[in-house]
Amino acid sequence: MARYAIGDIQGCYHSLMHLLEQVDFQPGRDSLWLVGDLINRGTGSLEVLRWVYAQRDHVRLVLGNHDLHAIAVAHHIRPPHRFDTLAALFAAEDGTQLLTWLRQQPLMVLEDDFAMLHAGLYPQWTLPQARALAAEVEAVLQSADYLSFLQQMYGNQPAAWDDRLTGIDRLRAITNGLTRMRLLDDAGAMEFAFKGEVQDIPAGYQPWFKVAARQSAKASQTILFGHWSALGLYQGEGVVALDTGCLWGRQLTAYTLETGAFTQVPLDPRDRPVGTVGE
Repeated sequence: MARYAIGDIQGCYHSLMHLLEQVDFQPGRDSLWLVGDLINRGTGSLEVLRWVYAQRDHVRLVLGNHDLHAIAVAHHIRPPHRFDTLAALFAAEDGTQLLTWLRQQPLMVLEDDFAMLHAGLYPQWTLPQARALAAEVEAVLQSADYLSFLQQMYGNQPAAWDDRLTGIDRLRAITNGLTRMRLLDDAGAMEFAFKGEVQDIPAGYQPWFKVAARQSAKASQTILFGHWSALGLYQGEGVVALDTGCLWGRQLTAYTLETGAFTQVPLDPRDRPVGTVGE
């Protein structure tokens, strides 16, 4: 039995199938950990979501910002982005069922040896605290009131975590941290515009996982995340970053939790839409 953590798929169905062949993934024997952004921007969002749903007993996943975006667009809460590739999913006979199931997935997974989330953790959060806070958002997303939350989910404020936050400000701050965070300034506030490489980080900011006082750095679990394609494959500070930019013509990466081995496959050209795609 093996557990394979896989970076942002973003609708790259053929690349995913190739990667699973390379690691000899066997449902029932092995399991997958998916770090979020399963869908959108690649040509196979419907196929990816159908495959993951069919293998759901052997898959653990967390929601990413593109997954939440797809759910919001499907409910006409947000307009489609010009680079979205979600039309086939929305039009499919099983599209509503797939998106309903996706909405019921967690924002964070925490086990004895690994934690998984899509983007980042505030420095103040321990892993158990982060898991409890993720559950607050999950409860709303899985409730009858989920549309009200989705309507208020978007926005960059509050940019920093405060335990005293309540209501939608609290839920938005949790969601932004877990699904959108890359950088923090010296005061602990998130910066959302930067998507580039580490050497180009503006002065006064640093990656969330390099903050010296980060409470989750004390954990025994290794933290798996994605979201930052320009960072690429990264291992250090108790974290493993797995978004290696498959959609952008680079690789899709699997990390074997038991051995620490990495397996990569290149983008299958069938997965990338004609023309330029935005992040």
